[in-house]
Amino acid sequence: MNRLELIKTLNKMLLNEMPMYQPQADTFSNDIHSQRDLLRSLMNIRPALPLNPEFVKLQNELLSTETAERGVVDVNSLPTTSDDRIILWQGDITRLNADAIVNAANSQMLGCFVPLHRCIDNAIHSASGLQLRDECNRIMAIQGHEEKPGHAKITGAYNLPCKHVIHTIGPIVHHGLNPRLELQLASCYRSCMELAAKHGLESIAFCCISTGEFHFPNDKAAEIATNTVTEMLGKCTSIKKVIFNVFIDLDFDIYKKLLF
Repeated sequence: MNRLELIKTLNKMLLNEMPMYQPQADTFSNDIHSQRDLLRSLMNIRPALPLNPEFVKLQNELLSTETAERGVVDVNSLPTTSDDRIILWQGDITRLNADAIVNAANSQMLGCFVPLHRCIDNAIHSASGLQLRDECNRIMAIQGHEEKPGHAKITGAYNLPCKHVIHTIGPIVHHGLNPRLELQLASCYRSCMELAAKHGLESIAFCCISTGEFHFPNDKAAEIATNTVTEMLGKCTSIKKVIFNVFIDLDFDIYKKLLF
């Protein structure tokens, strides 16, 4: 089947599981871009139900093709900063072939359920596939409670070019910064580095934790990130490369001043 037929088949399979969304699905046009948006939306809102092996097979076919089309970025080919263990890179974190990429998750640790939301949690889960939410659900079911800020969990990466995803919960800034929030953000970076070292990983790519939906000031977040990672590189000697992945120009400029 061609790509549009593949996408429509996946949509039909998801709507068979969630028929209550058929009226909304009917509002999407039949062109490939609209149907792909529908698929991502349905994947976003789907709870962690048992996975249909046929769906997973077809989903993997689509997502692996899309991963190849986006282009895989080899972290070992990226230029370093003044510290040859640290890289600053602006772009889509789902393209990096690091041993692990870091996901700024929420306390449920199940991915973003808002259709087509532009947060990194949504982007990573959407590119990885439904297996990621399934694994996160199993981890959280065993834990028995929501994740606390500053903690981290590691999972597979599935259809992403990296090997693992490390999920961490950043602090939410409601009424200005305080020392507790700053310590929690530092703990995010520390927990991720420790988890990567524990699993023998040599490269890890960090997003800008807490600066988006969680409203942590960009400049202070970058200062905490760079200071904590530099400190942890002295302890986690198995980690050879740390990539600070930024998406917007503001963060690139802030990190550039700190790292060069």
